[in-house]
Amino acid sequence: MGSAFHKSAEAVAINAAAFAITLGLFGVYVAALGHNPFDVYYILYLGSFAKQISIESTLTNAAPLMLTALCTAIPARAGLLVIGGEGALVVGGVATVLVGVLLGGWPFWAGVLVMGLAGAVAGGLWIAAAGAMRQFRGVNETISTLLLNYIAIAIMYHLISGPIRDYDRVLKTSSWSIPEELRVGVMSIVDVHWGLGAGIVACLVLYVLMRRTTFGFGVDVLGGNQRAAQMAGLPINRMVLICCFFGGAAAGLAGAFEVMAVHGFASESLVVGFGYAGILVAFLARQNPAAIIFVAILLGGISASGGLLQRRFDLPDATTQVLQGLLFVVVLASNAAYGRFKIFQPKEVQPS
Repeated sequence: MGSAFHKSAEAVAINAAAFAITLGLFGVYVAALGHNPFDVYYILYLGSFAKQISIESTLTNAAPLMLTALCTAIPARAGLLVIGGEGALVVGGVATVLVGVLLGGWPFWAGVLVMGLAGAVAGGLWIAAAGAMRQFRGVNETISTLLLNYIAIAIMYHLISGPIRDYDRVLKTSSWSIPEELRVGVMSIVDVHWGLGAGIVACLVLYVLMRRTTFGFGVDVLGGNQRAAQMAGLPINRMVLICCFFGGAAAGLAGAFEVMAVHGFASESLVVGFGYAGILVAFLARQNPAAIIFVAILLGGISASGGLLQRRFDLPDATTQVLQGLLFVVVLASNAAYGRFKIFQPKEVQPS
């Protein structure tokens, strides 16, 4: 328990320091553009957490980030660096449309369940394919999942440009729409769609699976030392494929909710960077599914304040992406600080 507490305290302290350093670097950036950094920080706060509408916008942005972050975090616990959340989200969204258009007249909950499962299974199989290539053909999973992102996006553009295009929608190239009666609404406690609830539940379920089960313990052994996992007789290939499937399924579910709750169809609006931002969330959360919830809300707030920054200071639309990029670089650099501070090391028990 003491060791776990010290590790948690170390992670919180180092990530907080990384965030503070990032704000300092971002302040230098906006000062170079001729703006007061403290005014910019205040507008970041206003656009993300100051008012109810800001909080709802933040939570709306956080919902897909929770799920796409799991696409990186769960395989990472098995020692894989998967960056295919964007592709899995797109595949999940397309699968949701292809299944959803066939479900007209179905009961609401049955239709939503089937569409959600379709998106999750499609995303899971997409990332599991990368895991299989890694285990059975030695293909680097980072490269394969990066390339699979482009393949998924290209497939979607092909489908919405012809085979499943809705020609009645002339202003935007998009797919057929799912039945209106199967569109997912907002939660009763907050004006945010049910993808937020799905993201929180997925994070908590996977936290329990990874931290409180023998399977999760085996995955940690595999991620820490593959040779030790082999000597212990663990089913390494199966565990890698399961982790990849779970991660991809989470990102696919994000795509499903983008279709069911936000757009109602598949289009270029699915490709907005949620998958790539999820990588940052996973790294900030140290691959801890429970911590992903809070980090996703923080990153969702940064994204939600982008429009307000642009209107108040005439800053470029990509300003918040600069902040996220700086945060990603600083977090990666901060990994070298782990284990270097005695204050976070558990005290050795002296023999009596």
